[in-house]
This record gives sequence, structure tokens and C-alpha cells, in this order.
Amino acid sequence: MDSWDQVPTLTAADIERPSPARIYDYWLGGSNNFAADREVAERAAAAMPTLRAAIWANRAFLRRVVKHLVTEHGITQFLDLGSGVPTVGNVHEIAQGADPSCRVLYVDIDPVAVAHGHSLLADNKQAAVIHADLRHPATVLEHPQLDMLLDLDKPVAVLMIAVLHFIPDTEHPDRIVHAYRDAVAPGSYLALSHAAPDLAHPDEQSEMVDDYQRSTKVPFIHRTPDQLAGWIEDGFTVEEPGIVQVNEWHPETERHQQILRTYGLLARRDG
Repeated sequence: MDSWDQVPTLTAADIERPSPARIYDYWLGGSNNFAADREVAERAAAAMPTLRAAIWANRAFLRRVVKHLVTEHGITQFLDLGSGVPTVGNVHEIAQGADPSCRVLYVDIDPVAVAHGHSLLADNKQAAVIHADLRHPATVLEHPQLDMLLDLDKPVAVLMIAVLHFIPDTEHPDRIVHAYRDAVAPGSYLALSHAAPDLAHPDEQSEMVDDYQRSTKVPFIHRTPDQLAGWIEDGFTVEEPGIVQVNEWHPETERHQQILRTYGLLARRDG
């Protein structure tokens, strides 16, 4: 195994400090999480009663987007940034279920997520996971595993699902989006989802965010749909139905009646 493909070694700090990836895994019913993650997740869900519904709606949005990209646009390459802990309904399962030729590269900074990803994908030659920080696009884009698995001269889907709200404005999420945009071929796609301010429950949301940030040591920034639109106004064309709540993006069943403060979009890279 080459040095760049080593499975990260877990430390006591990795287990004791709550991780956004593992908290998300717990909310989705996964088992790759620890007591510290579950404690933060339960407090957050208690503060915001609609939180779990939003998490599940976001996961369903990811599944619909991936299937749509394969079946409607013929996309067979996926770069999943901030992919998190492997759980049911992963990108490679959805994409390869629709077209077995699909190739998927997962990218995450959490060593637990990467370790479980290596185990899950051991027998899948068309999917891999790397330990890298999406905030440093050059590190991701120049990784040997990406070069082996994906061809960026052909259309690829870049997935940024429920991850950019962990990146503060001081780290310029707009520039991060643009760096990946500039690296992929025209005809590629960007799928993005992001938490938004809850105008109906601002105090509860603030309480949840304060506790989450204090526990994980990771920032969490809610942004409006207009802010997301600013990131993609240059070089992208947003697909219908636009920037909408994730449960309103091409729903397969009756629309959810709750207002879920998570927005999603699919945008095509212009030529």
C-alpha cells in the first residue's frame, strides 16, 4: 500500500471528541459513532425538534440527485467532498445501481469515516476514499487516487452535501466552490446542500449551534439561499427547480409538510 493510501490511525482524541461526520451518522441510524457523538446529537435534536427530519430529507436529496445525474444526464463520475461515515444509501450504491460503470471518489477529513470507507470499499474497484481536507482543493485534485479513478477532462459530479456550513466566511467557501468548478470539464455538475437560518425558531437554533460548536470545536454557519446563489452565479446554470428546500427538489413522494431549513441545488458547469 502506498504511503498516500494509508488508512488513518485512530487516537483517543479521535474517539473522545465529537465529530460532525459521526454525529450525522448517528442521526441517520448508523453504528459508526461513539458516546461523545451521540450525546451532542441528542442535545441538538432536543433543541431543534425538526432536525432529524431535515437530516433524513437531506440524505434523500442526495440519493435523488445521484440517481438523476446518472439516469437523466449520463454522469458516471462522482467526487463526494466531505462524504462522512459510510452508511446505507452511499453514493456508489446509488450510482452503480443505476449504472455499474460509475466511479466514485469519497473525500473526508475524519479518520473514522475514512477507515470505515476503506473497509467498505475493499472489494469495489470503482470506488475509493481518501483522507483529505476539501478546504484545500489542490490537495484533493492532485491526489494520485483521484487521477487513477476519475478523468476530470470528462464531465464529473462534484457533491458538496451538508458540508459547506462547517466552513466560515473567513475561509472563503465561495473560492473553494470556484476552485472545484475550474478543475472540472464543461458539462460537469455541482450538487450542494446547506443549512439555513430558522426564522421561526432563532433562539432554539442559536442554542443548538452554540452547543454544537463548543462540543465539536467545529464552526457551523447558517446561510440563506441568496448567499448560496452568490457562489454559483458565475460559471454555473442552476437546474430546475432552483435553490429549494431539499424535500422540494424533485420529490418522489408527497412533499413534507414541515419547513426544513436545509436548501439544495443542482447546477451545471457552463462551457
